[in-house]
Amino acid sequence: MHQILKSDIELGAVVPNIGTMLRNNHSRFSSRIVYQEKKSDGNYHGITWSQLVKNIESIAGNLYDRGFRRGDKMVLFSRNCQEMLEMELAVMASGGIAVPIFANFKEDTAELLINHSDATWLAVAGQHQLDNLGKIPAVRSIFVFDTTIDDRFSNLIPYSDLLVQNNSGEKLIDTTIDPKTICLNMYTSGTMGIPKCVQLTHENILSQQAALDILWDISENDRFLSYLPWHHSFGGIFELFTALYNGATFSLESSYGKDPHSIFENWKLIKPTVFFSVPKVYQALYDITRKNKEAEEQFFNSGLKFIFTAAAALPEKLSVEFEKRKINVVEGWGLTETSPCCTLTDHKLKRETGVVGKPIPGVMLRIAEEDEIQVKGPNVMVSYYNNDEANKDIFTHDGWYRTGDVGKFTPSGLKLISRKDRIFKLSNGEKVIPTDLERQIELKCHYVQYAVVSGSGEEYPVALIFPNKKLLENPDYELTPEQGCFCPRSLNELGRCLTGCLHIANNRIGQKFAKVKSAAIIMDELSLDHKTLTPSMKMAPKNVLDKYRAHLLNLYGDNVPVDEEVYVIELEKELNKKSCTK
Repeated sequence: MHQILKSDIELGAVVPNIGTMLRNNHSRFSSRIVYQEKKSDGNYHGITWSQLVKNIESIAGNLYDRGFRRGDKMVLFSRNCQEMLEMELAVMASGGIAVPIFANFKEDTAELLINHSDATWLAVAGQHQLDNLGKIPAVRSIFVFDTTIDDRFSNLIPYSDLLVQNNSGEKLIDTTIDPKTICLNMYTSGTMGIPKCVQLTHENILSQQAALDILWDISENDRFLSYLPWHHSFGGIFELFTALYNGATFSLESSYGKDPHSIFENWKLIKPTVFFSVPKVYQALYDITRKNKEAEEQFFNSGLKFIFTAAAALPEKLSVEFEKRKINVVEGWGLTETSPCCTLTDHKLKRETGVVGKPIPGVMLRIAEEDEIQVKGPNVMVSYYNNDEANKDIFTHDGWYRTGDVGKFTPSGLKLISRKDRIFKLSNGEKVIPTDLERQIELKCHYVQYAVVSGSGEEYPVALIFPNKKLLENPDYELTPEQGCFCPRSLNELGRCLTGCLHIANNRIGQKFAKVKSAAIIMDELSLDHKTLTPSMKMAPKNVLDKYRAHLLNLYGDNVPVDEEVYVIELEKELNKKSCTK
């Protein structure tokens, strides 16, 4: 008998579809700003709910006149912008299926996903995306958000043509769409291989918001400052629809999250009341403000209700900075397949490393064979599109979704352990959970950007470590996370310093067989181009191990030439001075 964990709170009524959400909010918040961007004058300018819905109606009507019908798919190949928001909502609210993909995909990946999606319509931001279209099947029309003209495409249509008033569009914002109708196809990050296409319904997305509405106090008076990309579930479902559903003002961060100084300048303008981000960004923002009292007060502004962190736990020291100012730190867990949120931490409980909270209303969890976490609820996807292999065993015979994550239940909620497909066996049959040690390494030294532990079928585990090259080149001598830590300025200095940190990380792992015996610090950067990072900037372990296999072979005793400068640490033999270059 499986133990089941669920919320004590009933979910209650769910808004049936996106069209109804738009109509309701148009009625409630007509003159309020729903979305805004920073313009050339340095100020934010936005669009009201009244204008947004009017634009969506025009787009829906003009798409219909061009042949777009219920169930048709529109690929949105663009970075976040007003045009993408309007197009996506128009497609979904009129019965179509939106398919957002990463704006900077190269030709091979863009071609792969567009072809796989079977979309017959396409919208692009501009020339950059047109240059990366590759060999795609004939789509009926390609809508361009900017003023690009490209003679290679005979079916290019300016987005402005869709904004011409079309009164028939009012009837196309459909409030009668069945909640179980698919409205969004979202590709996963692909951390362990080729992205899968997740089919999500109106109910999947809006049941999530009904649950959050019970747990959070968010209203039309709240302000979001956002950079998270909409092709990814954290930004494009969780954050975006939290703002839209509640009528809050959504402000696009002008550097798209790439420049902490830009984020901070926009932070001062918007004064966000909630903020969704990842630990690295919170740390960068705090580093900007910690030497300046005025900047610190602006960052920890009195209106900031809570921050949400994902991808990893917020470091304890940084978490304390928020909590001592009575700003709640919230974490959660979920996947694209679960729309995405399944659990949230309770700010009234002391935070525990790895614990991601209890299920939101309507969601049930259970721990099954091999400690796999399984989910059931209105947030769970229909299936993967056009992927029989992935669909084969993704649901149990009694309808639970197999997440592939491994965990256990604690009094504070779900504790994550690892991805099931990351756990490997050594040659002696012992199971190793690599993420335990990877987390220890990354937390121990802020000069480590990524770490991956490997050893399937071998006698012992080893680690590949990728340093933060920018920090090495420009060390911050005042930023020392632990007493006794000094700021290395080169690979050799980092290697000597990290040897001690690896010993400490190893000692925090209980089983002797799970400790790494050697590690390679590789002077190279993981990247989207080499597919060692996903579009959401997560490490893709399988691709990393494939690309740097020569380094793995050398750690196990081979002598394979390598292209990258590398520092090898031999923990077992205490040889902490072994260094080699290409």
